Amino acid sequence: MIQPVIGIIGGSGLYDIDGLEEKTWRRVETPWGDPSDELLFGRLAGVPCVFLPRHGRGHPTSPTHLNYRANIDALKRSGVTDVISLSAVGSLKAALPPGHFVVVDQFIDRSFAREKSFFGDGIVAHVSMAHPVCARLGDSLFAAARQIGLPVTRGGTYLVMEGPQFSTKAESELYRSWGCSVIGMTNMPEAKLAREAELCYATVAMVTDFDCWHPDHDHVTVEAVVRVLLANADHARTLVRTVVPSLGQPRDLCPHGCDRALDNAIITAPFQRDADLLARLDAVAGRVLTG
Repeated sequence: MIQPVIGIIGGSGLYDIDGLEEKTWRRVETPWGDPSDELLFGRLAGVPCVFLPRHGRGHPTSPTHLNYRANIDALKRSGVTDVISLSAVGSLKAALPPGHFVVVDQFIDRSFAREKSFFGDGIVAHVSMAHPVCARLGDSLFAAARQIGLPVTRGGTYLVMEGPQFSTKAESELYRSWGCSVIGMTNMPEAKLAREAELCYATVAMVTDFDCWHPDHDHVTVEAVVRVLLANADHARTLVRTVVPSLGQPRDLCPHGCDRALDNAIITAPFQRDADLLARLDAVAGRVLTG
């Protein structure tokens, strides 16, 4: 049986988690550089949790310049088994107004200026991203959101753009024509790296406003967006407090295979593997590369 350790990645407006006991901020060093901030360790209803503010406390780092590899490695190195990713997004559908939560099940990755894999020349690996989030985690998050009365939708596609600028109206309309539900800047390559690190991962996308396709978009003030952002953050904290006790129960291996994603992914023969990269992969892929 696995004793879960719940990792929580907080997006814009979410820089701490209420209710943690025995909490301590701790620096975690990784071979990929520094994560966004120290990690907050503690227990929630007795369940071990590790919180990482994605942009750092005070939001000093832009989506493009986040060290996604260090963030995921730090969580894995800290014993995390399950990751709840909380993300502020814009809406691409009229049925998903500000304040709505979406437990997404797909991504389209339009980012282009980020390191997207732990692997590369010297150790080549290909993991499946057909189903990029853990359905077990997604189901639990949806049930918990319904339990506390949040406006929530199960399923949807998150379009990840590079930024830091927002999309043009033509781009926004294009993404709508693709059937995307929400748009944001941070969940790729985060989800890809979580899969490579064999972490169960799920995203709760929290709508702050309509993207620029919407006819009322230009009338939305910064104050209104910030107001929704802060309200969403409060609701996200309540959601985390609600879902963690059930996710923290001892469990078997993930029925969807998230924690075994590397079983058949590594292509490079042992005699060709780069020693330096092998050392850097100790936390992420040690299960299949050592022993």
